[in-house]
Amino acid sequence: MRAIVLALLSLSAVPASAQAPAVQKGSAAPLTLAEVLRSSARAAPQIIEQLARIRQAEGRALSATGAFDTVFDVDARSRVTGYYDGSVIDSRVTRPFTNNGGYAYGNYRQSRGDFPVYEDQNYTNRAGELKIGALYALLRDRLIDERRTRRSLAFADIDVARFEAGAVAIGVQRRAIDAYQNWVAAGLRLQAYRNFLELAESRRGAIVRQIELGARPQILLTENDQNLVRRRSLVVRAEGDFAAAANALSLLYRGEDGQPIIVGAERLPTDASALAGTPISVNLSESVARRPDLQTVLARIDQSVVRLAQAENELKPRLDLRGELGKDVGREGVGGPSRTPLEAVVGFRFSVPLQNRAARGRVAEARAEIEGLNARDRLLRDQIVAEIEGININVGASERLVEIAEQERVLADRLAEAERRRFALGSSDFFLVNQREDTANDARVRLIDAQARIAAARSELAAATADRTALGLDQVR
Repeated sequence: MRAIVLALLSLSAVPASAQAPAVQKGSAAPLTLAEVLRSSARAAPQIIEQLARIRQAEGRALSATGAFDTVFDVDARSRVTGYYDGSVIDSRVTRPFTNNGGYAYGNYRQSRGDFPVYEDQNYTNRAGELKIGALYALLRDRLIDERRTRRSLAFADIDVARFEAGAVAIGVQRRAIDAYQNWVAAGLRLQAYRNFLELAESRRGAIVRQIELGARPQILLTENDQNLVRRRSLVVRAEGDFAAAANALSLLYRGEDGQPIIVGAERLPTDASALAGTPISVNLSESVARRPDLQTVLARIDQSVVRLAQAENELKPRLDLRGELGKDVGREGVGGPSRTPLEAVVGFRFSVPLQNRAARGRVAEARAEIEGLNARDRLLRDQIVAEIEGININVGASERLVEIAEQERVLADRLAEAERRRFALGSSDFFLVNQREDTANDARVRLIDAQARIAAARSELAAATADRTALGLDQVR
C-alpha cells in the first residue's frame, strides 16, 4: 500500500511545463488567422528564445564598449622605516579616444618628506603637480585598432541576432498559418462528412416506411445500413483528423500565460473563406533584399571586412606622438625651485614589424572568409529568386485547380439533388443515388483540399518574400 501511495503522489506531481494544453471554453466567435498570428508572434517559445539572444548580443556589445571607459587610478606609497621618510600619492584619469588608438590623460601627484637621489622625480611643490597629456597614433591604430574592432564586431552581432530572430519569426508564422489552415480544412471536411452521413440517416426512415408499405424490398434497408456504417467510419476518421489538427494548432495558439490552447469546433469558421488567404504582390528585388538569411550573410561579410582591416592594421609600423604639459603649484618643496616652471614634453615612439607572420595569416584568413561569404551571397540570391518563382508557379496552378474544383462541386451537387428527386419519385434506384452523393461529397472534399493547397502556397510565398504584413509581424515588436 505504501508503494501504491508513493506512485500516485509521483504521478500527481506533474510540473507545469508538462501539463496538457487547456481547452478553450466560453468563446463562440470564429477563430481568425490574424488572432492566431498575433498569439504566435507574442508567445511562441522559439521567438522568445531569439529575443533573449538579441539581449545577449546587446550585453556583449555593452561589454565591448567598456574598453572606452574612463579609468581613475590612484597609487600611494610611504616609507614607514629607514633613513628616508618620503611619501607620495599619484592619481591618474585616462580616457581612450573613440576615433583613434591613443588616449588622453590627466595626472595629479603630491609628495612629502625626503627621497633618495635615485628617486628625485618624486619631489613636488607643496600643493602638488598637475599634468595633462595625450598619445595619438599616426600610423598603426590610427583608423582602427583592437578596441574598435571588438566594438564593431559586437554591434554587428546584434544585427546578426536580429536577422536570425526575423528568420525564426518568419518560420514560426508560416507554421502558424499552415496549422490554422489545416485546422480549418479538417473542420470543413468533418462538416462535409457529417452532412454526408445525415443524408443517409434522414433517408432511412423513408425507406423503412416504403418497405412496410411493400413498395421497396427488405434488402434495400440492409444496403442503406451498410452505407450508413461506411459514412460513419468517414466521420470518425475526420473527427480524429480534426482533433489532431487542433492539437497541432495549440503549439502556435497560446493564451496570455503562454500555455497552449486547444480550440474547439465551436470556433470553426462557418465557410471556406478562411482558406482564401491574402493575395501577395511580389516585387522580386525588394523581396530578395528583405530576406533575413541574406541580410545575415551581408552582416557576416561586414564583420569579415572589419577583421581584414584590423589584420592589415597590424602590418603597419607604429608611430605614436605624445605630448604632455606639467606644472607644480604651491610653495616650493624640498626638491628645490626646479619643479616650479611649466614643463612641456613632446615625444614619439616608432616600431616596425619585421616578420609579423601572425598578422599576415589573419589577413589571408579574412580575405578567404570574405571570398567564401561572397560566393554564398551569390548562391543565396539565386536560390531565393528560383524559390519565389517556383512558388508563384505553384500559386497560379493552385488557383486554377480551385476554379475547376468549384465547377466540379456545383455540377456534382446538381446531379445528386436531381437523382434524389428521381429516387423519391421512384424513377431511380438506391445504388445510383448513393453513387451521385458519393461523387458530390468527394467533389466537396477535393474543393476543400484545393483551397487548403492554395492557402499553403500563399503562406509559403509570404515566407519566401519575408512579407511581414501577410505573416502578421508588422504590428508586433
